[in-house]
Amino acid sequence: MRIGELAARTGVSTRLLRYYEQQGLIASEREANGYRDYPESAIERVSQVRGLIEAGIPTGVIYDMLPCLANTSSPTAPVIMQDVADTLAERRAQLDQRIGCLTRNRDAITAYLARATVTN
Repeated sequence: MRIGELAARTGVSTRLLRYYEQQGLIASEREANGYRDYPESAIERVSQVRGLIEAGIPTGVIYDMLPCLANTSSPTAPVIMQDVADTLAERRAQLDQRIGCLTRNRDAITAYLARATVTN
């Protein structure tokens, strides 16, 4: 698929997609006319990259994580620097806090809807 279609299907601008490609986070083939051609799997990869960026993970760390993103059942453990491990552990703790807050908010909305009387 071309970059415009990938942008439309992922909600990510073409400018960001070109940046992700420049950073090695996604890949495309070049057609004879120079247009980028992305595989269907790029949709999931862009989604993963966006989620990690939104969680505060730098693109350089995401690049290092790509083998794990592509194959979570790999028998070989990646080797990472301590500062990268510390950054990821901190981000994970922040995500746990956000998930807890979101869960509480969802439960409050659910309880409110269960008690509320809906009228037209």
